[in-house]
Amino acid sequence: MTDASDAAAFDWGLLEPLSRHAGPASDDALLAALVDVERALLQAWADEDGTPGPAGIAADAFDPAKLDRAALRDGTRAGGVVVIPLVEQLRRQAEAAAPGSSDWVHRGATSQDVLDSALILTAKRAIVHARGGLLAAGRRLAKLADEERSTLTVARTLGQQAGATTFGAAASSWLDGITAAIRQLENLDFPVQLGGSVGTGEAIDVLGSGTADSDRLRAATARLLELDDPGNAWHAERSPVLRIAQAAATAVASLGRYGRDLVFLSRTEIGEVRFAGGGRSSAMPHKRNPVEAVLLTANALRAPGLLATVHTAAVSSDARPAGEWHAEWQAFRGLLRLLLESAAVAAELDPVVDHEAAERSRRAGGSELLAERASALLIGSIGRDAADRLVREALDRHRTGVADFAAAVAQLAAAERPGLQLDLGDGPTLAAAGRVVDASLARFATLEAGDDQ
Repeated sequence: MTDASDAAAFDWGLLEPLSRHAGPASDDALLAALVDVERALLQAWADEDGTPGPAGIAADAFDPAKLDRAALRDGTRAGGVVVIPLVEQLRRQAEAAAPGSSDWVHRGATSQDVLDSALILTAKRAIVHARGGLLAAGRRLAKLADEERSTLTVARTLGQQAGATTFGAAASSWLDGITAAIRQLENLDFPVQLGGSVGTGEAIDVLGSGTADSDRLRAATARLLELDDPGNAWHAERSPVLRIAQAAATAVASLGRYGRDLVFLSRTEIGEVRFAGGGRSSAMPHKRNPVEAVLLTANALRAPGLLATVHTAAVSSDARPAGEWHAEWQAFRGLLRLLLESAAVAAELDPVVDHEAAERSRRAGGSELLAERASALLIGSIGRDAADRLVREALDRHRTGVADFAAAVAQLAAAERPGLQLDLGDGPTLAAAGRVVDASLARFATLEAGDDQ
């Protein structure tokens, strides 16, 4: 039995099988970011002073590995935020390296400056990492879409067979979701936070030369952390966090939709998709479960609750709210974790199309899947009312077993207007789906090309 006071990690993967992918958003990653922020702030003060001095020497002395994690945990419980016990330990590290430097640690800043900046820094690092997984997933889907551009199958709407398409076009839709998600992540800003106790930067000005030091220090800190300088403090104005959270949730949702479609298409009675290996069942040795697709779906179902918490917390108050800001931390980091996990799984997901099953699904829909095209062709020749009448009559004949839909509508069209012929072959489907595939591949290629420049 593990003692309740044991400082072991709460979540080591027992119910979170993808936790190994979440390292860039882990406690250790966040702690490193917190130290990086304090180091950058200290270095910014040293640069502002114009001489290396004790502050410059101490900035190089901060070492996350030498921090007492148990003391950080206990101090967080006592003060409500980890920055308070962290600063105490960093001041001791600084003083040991350069006597007189401890006064410069956390100089003019407030706890929210450091924690907000660290969370934003963690988000930027996590998103850069996740982007690699999203690109890898996109490359797999681009290859699949191109290879299966001519694999005819059936598209479904509202759970019912709706019309003919190709598997390449379906894969292009999944690819478009990933492309859009990457674009949204690329367009984010990652603003540093530095405003002092109530956001005006007054203490920084007083501690410095007294003239706009807070603006210069914020800009310098942002530059050292490779974050954006927003030109202001945003303590109670949470739109920067909301935008990042929304973008992460959108990416997770896009991958969840991909996973859910794969689960459906891999159903035993459909079988249009299969996977190498597959997950095992504890009771049914014959089963091979689509575990990766299931986990993508599960993560997407978890994301909205976390996003709702971040959104609710944004309804803030005062210069620093009592509870809303605190509620945001784990939800925000949880979305980063889901993004990292889903991106890593999607990067390794490699569905294989069962062509016989795809054709079987298409045959199950019969020629009535051509009803929309037949209607469109007839409208141009005999008008909407006559076209609707002919198509409905052809469908009635098909469903009562009198004649195949394609034969019935062709016969009725020729009777309505002698010599009228309808192209109900596969050509138009392949051509339309091919254009969809080409456009999707071009959008993704443009995104990839930006990486090469």
